[in-house]
Formats: sequence, C-alpha cells, structure tokens
Amino acid sequence: MSRARLNKEWFKNNRTDNPKLMTKPLKNGTESIYLYYVYGYTQDIDGTGKVVTKVDRKKEFLRLYLISKPSTPFEKKQNEEVIKLAIQIKNERGQQVLEDKEGYRVKPNNKVDFFAYAQDYINAYNKADIRVVEMAMRDFRKFITEHYPRHANKIEPKRMTTDMMKQFAEYLKDTHRGTGVHSVYQRFKKIINQGVEDGIFTKSPCRGVSVERNEDMLLKDVLTQEEIAQLFATHYPRENPEIRRAFALTCFCGIRFCDINNLRFSDIDYSNRLLQFRQSKTGKGVTIQLNDTTLYIIGIKPQGAEDDYIFHLPSSTMCLKALRNWTKRAGIDKHITWHCGRHSFATNILTNGANIKVVAELMGHSTITYTQVYARALDQEKKRALDSLQAIDINNI
Repeated sequence: MSRARLNKEWFKNNRTDNPKLMTKPLKNGTESIYLYYVYGYTQDIDGTGKVVTKVDRKKEFLRLYLISKPSTPFEKKQNEEVIKLAIQIKNERGQQVLEDKEGYRVKPNNKVDFFAYAQDYINAYNKADIRVVEMAMRDFRKFITEHYPRHANKIEPKRMTTDMMKQFAEYLKDTHRGTGVHSVYQRFKKIINQGVEDGIFTKSPCRGVSVERNEDMLLKDVLTQEEIAQLFATHYPRENPEIRRAFALTCFCGIRFCDINNLRFSDIDYSNRLLQFRQSKTGKGVTIQLNDTTLYIIGIKPQGAEDDYIFHLPSSTMCLKALRNWTKRAGIDKHITWHCGRHSFATNILTNGANIKVVAELMGHSTITYTQVYARALDQEKKRALDSLQAIDINNI
C-alpha cells in the first residue's frame, strides 16, 4: 500500500514550515507532490472519558509529479524543474497562511524600481515560457524608453497607470505579428499580478486592459514545398551544415528551435523509427514517426553518444542571421525565421490532405484550436488564388 512521505532528499522543509511539501508514491513509478497544512490542535473527550487531541489539517495536491527513480539526464532535469516549481508554490502558500492566521503581510513598497523587481522575478522563474517572459520585459523597457524617456532607467510602480498600459498594449500590437502579441502581454501581466501579491501595486494597472488573440490569420511567412526544395538546393561558401540539418528537421517535423537545440540521441528510437521528446514551451510529450528523410537528417548515433546533442548550433542570434542570409541567397523574398519552418510544416502537410487532428498531435498542440489557424490560413490562400483569376463578362458565358 502506498504511503505518504516527506522526502528530505528532495525538499528542505523546516520544522516550523506551514505548509510542508510531501509526496505520495504512485503505482506508475512517480511521486505525487502535495502540501500538508496544519491549522492547529483541538482537544476533546471521547466516550471512554479519555482526552483526545485532534489535528486541524489539510492536503493540497499540486498535480506535480516526480519520477521516483530517475535514470536518465532528461528525467533528472525534469525532476529538478518540478521541485523548483513545487518550492515556489509552497513559499507562496506559506505567505498566504501567515496573512490569514496572523494578519502578516510584507510591507507594501511602491517606490521600488519595477525594472529591478521584474528582473528578480525572472531570475527566480523556472517555467518553460521563460523566453516569452524575458521578451515581455524587453518590450516594456523599449516602450518606456521611447514613450517615457525620463523613466528609462527606473520606474516606480505608482507611475505605471492604466493609460500607460493601454499605450503599451497598442505598442505590442504594432511590434508583434499574429498571436505573439497576446502571449507577450499575458506574460507581462504575470509579473504585474505577482507585484500586486507582493504589495508593490495597490491594484493592477492592467485591469481592464486586454489584448485579443488574433487567430483568424497566420501572419508569419511560410515556405511552400517548392521554396523548401529551392532553399536546400542553394549552397554557398562557409555555410553551416549543422544549421542546414537543424532547419531541415524543423521543416519536416515542425519542431521548435528551442526543442531542436535540446534534442539528444537518447530521444531517438532507431529500431521503431520514433522521435520522442517533451516540449520546452508546454511540457507536453510528443512522438513523431520518422521516415527515411528525417532519419537521414538526424544521422547515425555515434558510439557511446547516447546523451550527446544531435545538433551543435551557435547562438539563436547567429542561427537566425545564417538563415536569413541563406534564404536571401536562395532568392526567397520572405521574412523567414526559424519558427516559420514550423508553420511551413503544418501548412504543407495540411495542403497535402493530412487530418487536422493528426497535425495537432504532430505539432504538440493540446487541442485543435491552435491547429485551425493553419487551416483557416490555407482557406484564405485558396480564396486569393481563385480571386486572382482574370474576370470575364458573365454575359459572354
């Protein structure tokens, strides 16, 4: 029978901590993490006249799971990330317990530098969308520098008004394409909301300010199948073969750049021709059936290289510069980024008649809602193609 336990190797609970982090072993080889609260003790007399002490307690399961016996670097890394998140939640809940029981609250301070506060938030952030959170703050800094230059080096929370947030929302709409504007604004609001919790804002300046998700059109450029062939037929001096291979896998599997960069040979099941990995952005596991082309791109696993990276790429900035130089030399007049390879994959297999649910699975989407963006974009392309036909006088038909 499974028993709850406090794993001292994973969690550093002090005797006075309330709540404490604990785990419950499950039959599938994982440990379910939960918080154990103690609100106090009461005494009562049972039917025999004996004094009985009762504990007022509660369990809160966090829906976070640890692998009981991690055997690979990926599993160990996954455990580390889950532990960090669990500890962060525990600290937040502990603060709430202090507020509820003792009226304790960190003294509000709206004279702090919001930029410094946000950087501390980012430094402690350990979720998969860290890059988008960082992007949100970079955009906010640029916005302040351009529109409120006197606050470019420091801005106090009390200076951040609802009107300023409305301007920032419009700024994001002007500088981002497609659904990106919504994602960035939502991550910015996470920092603001944490600031409200920590007392640096008396209320959220983002309240009532929203940025709608634009899912009606796919606004990023995509490569047609002919353009992909044209691109890979183009060679030039000092090209980087690792970048060519990595972008090829993106175009033929739809994998994000951040995941391409982290792929290891241990993620490849050569005997069953499968690629299996967990997405950095969503945490969702993805399984992709490999064909001759994708297996050739990945290459044969070197002896003893189970945990080696498949691709050895330079920085993301250098990879983007190389890709743009490559597309320019290929005569492709489009604004192509690494993420365009992922969009091209989805659009092209839908063009070839793939089922939208299958495409959603290959893309690692939790529902077909996001995948439908590509289908709608494809319908619009078909309409534009039909509308491009030269009109004739219908009376002559």
